[in-house]
Amino acid sequence: MSLLNSIVEAANTFAPLIGAMLIVGVTLWLAHLLLIKRHQELGNERLFPRQLMMLGLTLVGIIAIALALPVSESSRNQVIALIGLVISGVLAFSSSTIFTNIMAGTMLRVTKPFRTGDFIEVGGFFGRVVERGLLDTEIQTENRELVALPNTFLITNPISVTRSSGCIVSTTLSLGYDIHHTRVESLLLAAAKHSELEDPFVQVLELGNYAITYKVSGMLADVKSLLTARSMLRCNILDSLHGDGIEIMSPTIMNQRPVAEDSKVIPLGKGQQLVSSRIPAETLVFDKAEKAERLEKQKQKLQHKIQTAKTDLENATAEEKEHIQTIIDSSQEALKNLNGNDLDSPVNKTASAVSSGREKND
Repeated sequence: MSLLNSIVEAANTFAPLIGAMLIVGVTLWLAHLLLIKRHQELGNERLFPRQLMMLGLTLVGIIAIALALPVSESSRNQVIALIGLVISGVLAFSSSTIFTNIMAGTMLRVTKPFRTGDFIEVGGFFGRVVERGLLDTEIQTENRELVALPNTFLITNPISVTRSSGCIVSTTLSLGYDIHHTRVESLLLAAAKHSELEDPFVQVLELGNYAITYKVSGMLADVKSLLTARSMLRCNILDSLHGDGIEIMSPTIMNQRPVAEDSKVIPLGKGQQLVSSRIPAETLVFDKAEKAERLEKQKQKLQHKIQTAKTDLENATAEEKEHIQTIIDSSQEALKNLNGNDLDSPVNKTASAVSSGREKND
């Protein structure tokens, strides 16, 4: 009988603790299911605030379990103080890595210096943004490499963002004093215009001891073809100057390799043939960044479509509600399917078709 009483007494003692653990466990499981599991199609960027909420709920759950411990009030306070001390210690020791990266990621989402698909340059790294995560930001470089930059690196270094409305493409070169600057300027402007740059202009950067340094620039409307535009501008400058009989070489060439006085270092060719079109390098170099940008735009269109349909559903007739509900269901299914990584897959083609189809119906 005494054994049974001991078991009942122990059960009564630990019942609040067991109940608290069950409640916290079920609550966290449901929160994970509702906040994250059912919204995987949102991607890491839109899941970021939900992940922070899960972190906060987990901390609250730990404190709730500590309050349910079958100990005296003073011991319970000591346990809570110990938990606070452990959390503070973890934050302190990881302040230079995990915690600061999380805070830096939060700051980047508040300030919004760039978005997915933008060209950025920071700390010697240049590329297009593929994904912004909780701890780091992934970019795709000119060599098609994927580089994960810690968020603390992004907030502690100046970030240069190429504007989607257009950017300046430029290059520099040096020519001797024996060529008049007006002649050089007209040829550089012609090369820039043939490279499909808007409002080109030429600057004289330096009057050196042996040569004049020129800089030609122009506005590029389609920033996605940035690499191709830079290469095309340089090629057209070569063809423009060589086609007009101007050699691009430092006058000190005589100190390195003597040449005849009337000799010009110009490659043999068929005259002035400016470059007008080539296969864009960006389609190969920034493939993942391009897909990520298109994926993000498709998600935004579908989310806007769902929100608009839900608003129309409130004031629609019974017949209209059936049609609108069909649109909502198909859009939600397409949004869920967009969680795939390959935009060329049948799943994503279907999602893209649904998105474009809803636009046509409007």
